[in-house]
Amino acid sequence: MNEIVQKKFGVGAPVRRKEDAALVTGHGHYVDDYNPEGTLKAYVLRSPMAYAKVAIGDLSAARDAPGVHLVLTADDIAGLKPMPTKAVMPQKDGTKHAVPVRPVLCKDMVRHVGDALVFIVADSVDEAKSASELIEIDFDPLEAVVETADALKEGAPLVWPQTGTNRAFTLGQGDKEKTDAAFAAAKHVSRIDIVNNRLVSNYMETRGCVAEFDKETDRYTLTVGTQGGHGIRDIIAEDILGIDASRLRVVTPDVGGGFGTKIFVYREYPLCLVAAERLGRPVKWIGERGEHFVSDAHGRDNVTTAEVAMDENGRFLGLRIDVTANMGAYLHQFGPFIPFVGTSMSTGLYDIEALDVTINGVFTNTVPTDAYRGAGRPEAAYLIERLVEQAALDMGLSSDEIRRRNFIKPEQMPYTTPTGRMYDTGEFTGHMEKAMEVADWAGFGQRDAASEAAGKYRGIGMCTYIEACAFAGSEEATVELGLDGSLTLLIGTQTNGQGHATAYGQVIAEQFGVDLDKINVIQGDTDRVRTGGGTGGSRSIPIGLPSVLEASKTLVAKIKEVAADKLEAGAEDLELADGSVRVIGTDKAVTLAEIAAGAPEALSAAESVKQSENTYPNGTHICELEIDPETGDTEILNYVIVDDFGVTVNPVLLAGQVHGGVAQAIGQALMERTVFDEDGQLLTATFLDYHMPRAEELPSFHFETRNVPSTTNAMGIKGAGEAGTIGGSAAVMNAVADALRRHAGVKHIDMPATPNRVWEAIQAANA
Repeated sequence: MNEIVQKKFGVGAPVRRKEDAALVTGHGHYVDDYNPEGTLKAYVLRSPMAYAKVAIGDLSAARDAPGVHLVLTADDIAGLKPMPTKAVMPQKDGTKHAVPVRPVLCKDMVRHVGDALVFIVADSVDEAKSASELIEIDFDPLEAVVETADALKEGAPLVWPQTGTNRAFTLGQGDKEKTDAAFAAAKHVSRIDIVNNRLVSNYMETRGCVAEFDKETDRYTLTVGTQGGHGIRDIIAEDILGIDASRLRVVTPDVGGGFGTKIFVYREYPLCLVAAERLGRPVKWIGERGEHFVSDAHGRDNVTTAEVAMDENGRFLGLRIDVTANMGAYLHQFGPFIPFVGTSMSTGLYDIEALDVTINGVFTNTVPTDAYRGAGRPEAAYLIERLVEQAALDMGLSSDEIRRRNFIKPEQMPYTTPTGRMYDTGEFTGHMEKAMEVADWAGFGQRDAASEAAGKYRGIGMCTYIEACAFAGSEEATVELGLDGSLTLLIGTQTNGQGHATAYGQVIAEQFGVDLDKINVIQGDTDRVRTGGGTGGSRSIPIGLPSVLEASKTLVAKIKEVAADKLEAGAEDLELADGSVRVIGTDKAVTLAEIAAGAPEALSAAESVKQSENTYPNGTHICELEIDPETGDTEILNYVIVDDFGVTVNPVLLAGQVHGGVAQAIGQALMERTVFDEDGQLLTATFLDYHMPRAEELPSFHFETRNVPSTTNAMGIKGAGEAGTIGGSAAVMNAVADALRRHAGVKHIDMPATPNRVWEAIQAANA
C-alpha cells in the first residue's frame, strides 16, 4: 500500500491493533461473560408458522413448572408500546406511508416464522424451554406470500388484509419528465433484470442482553451488544417503555460483529428489562444461532429492473430504475430508508443527468429486512455495474472503454448527482487503470486460452464503485488526563471489532507523546459517555477522529499552560514527549502525572467537529476466476482492489476492513442464499444449508490505495468500513457472467452463483 509512513504513531502509521492481545487469547468480555449474582435466564417461544391466527391456551402448567419465575404474554405487557419504525418516508405522492403495528409479543396473529409469542424466565434456559413445551397454542394457518416478485401479483395473500395490498410504500428519486425525454432521444437502450438476494448477517457473536433494575434509584441497566448504546437507550426508554431516557443505562462490552444488524432494538431487550423489574433479579437472554436466522433483521432482497439510455457513442443520457424491496412482515426500525438511501447512489461514478427511480416496498410473510453492511449502497453499485456491463456488450465496447466515456471527470468536481449527492473529489479513471495494470487485464486472453485448454471457463470482471458514507454530523470526543499520566478518551462511537482503540489512540499518542498502552478508550456506556451517534455508515473514524484530534490539541494547550508555571517557561517553548512536558532543547521537564496531580482541577477537553456533507469513497475491484463446467464450481484466482479512501489512518486496520468487506461480498455473490418454502418456512436456517464463506474459498487480495483527500472531512478521510462489500459482488458476478457468456452462451445469471445454479445455467444454454 502506498501510504505507509514509517513513524511510530499518528495518521498513516501501520500500528498493530492494541485490542488483539486480549481478544485472540480469550480475554475479551462479551455480553455472555457478564453474570451478576442471582441472574435468571430467559427464553422466547416463537411461532413455528409464517402466517396464522393464534390462541394461547392455559399458562398455569408453565408458570408452575420447575425453576420458572415468570411467563409473559402480550396481555402481561399491555403497558409497553409496539416496536417503532423510525424511518417513515414521504412517498411519491407526498403522503407518508402507514406503519403496521409490530407488537413486542404477538397476541392474535403471527406473520413470520420466528414471531415472538411468549417470554419465559427461569433458573436455567433448559427449564424455560421445558416450560414452553407445556404451553398449548392453537394455530389457524393462513396462506402466506413469500417471494418478493409475488407480493404485488393479483390474488396474492395479504400480510395486512386491512390495507388491501401488500404494497408498503412507493418512494421515488429523480425527475421522470427529464428522464422520459432522455430515453426519447436515445439511440440505444440497454436493460437488465436482476435479483439482489436476501442475506442473514451471521455475526460471530449472536445477540444477547442482561437486564438489571435498581429499586432504590428506580433505574434500569441493560448490558447488550450494540453499534451504539445511546440510540438504543432512547428508543427502548421513550418509544417502548414510555420512561425518560435518563432512567436507562446501556452498557456495551466487547462486540463480536455488528454489520448494521446490531444497530437495532429487538424485542428481547424491553422484555428482559420488564422481567428484571418485576422479579427484582438480573435477567439474561442469549440468542441461539437458530434464533438469529428467524429473529434478527435480514438484509438486501430486492428485485429490480433498470434501463440506461445512450447516444450513438455509448454516452449515458438517462437511467430508469424500478425496485421492488422486500420489507418482510413488518417495517423494521430503519427498513424503509434502506432502499431509498441506496438508490440515492443509483448513477454511480457516471455523468448521468437524468434519473427516474421508483421503489415499491412490499410486505411478505418473512423476517423483516433492514440495514446490512452497506445498507442499500451495495445494491445500488451492483445494479449500475451489472447494467454498465450489459450496455458495453450491447454497444460493442470493452468494459473499461464504456466507463472511460461516462466517468465524471475531476474537472467536473464538485459534482451534484440527480439525487443531490455532491461528489467533492475523485479520479475514477486513475484507479480503474491502476487496477487493470495490477491485474494484467491486457494479458487475460492468454490465461483464458490456457484455462480453455484445461477444460475450464475463465472470466474477468470489474466494478467501479462509489458510496456515500460518514453522513453529515458530529461526534463529541472528550480526552482526560489521569493522575497516573494516562489519557482516557470518551466517545460515543462503538467498536464491533474494527480497532477503534488503536485508530483513536494513534492520534492521541502522537499529540501527547505517549505510548498506546497509556491510552484508554471508553465507549459503550451511556452513563459515562454523554452523547453518541454510534457506529454505522462508516462514520466512526471520519466523524469521530477529527473531534479526537481537536480535543487532544485543546488538552495539550491546557497542559502546557499548567506546565509553563512549573517550568517557568512560555507555553510556546514546551513540547510533549515520553510522558512528560519539557522545555524544547533542554532536559528540564515535568511528567504528565505530576501535572495532573498539581492541577487545581481535573484536566480534560471536549470537542465536537461538525461535518456538513457526506464523504464519498470510491475505487475499482477486478476479479478473475475459473469455472469448472462439469461441476459448476467457481474458483477466484486473482482479486485486485485499488481504492480512494481520501486519507489512510492505519494501513493495517484498513486492509482488514477491506478484506472482511470483500469476503462478505463474495459470500453474497457465490454462496449465501436465504430460501423460504411456499408456506414461509425457512429452509436455510442452519449452517448446514446456509453457506458462509470459509478461508479456503477466499483468494489472497491485492489491495492498495490511490487516495484523493476529501474536502468535506476535516482530516481528508472518506471512510472504508463498507467499501469492500459495496464493490465486491458486482466484480465477482461480472466475472462469472463473462466466463459463462463467452464459453457457454449464458446470457444472464443472478446471485448467488452457486455450483448448482452455474451448472444448470450451462446445461440450459447447451440445450
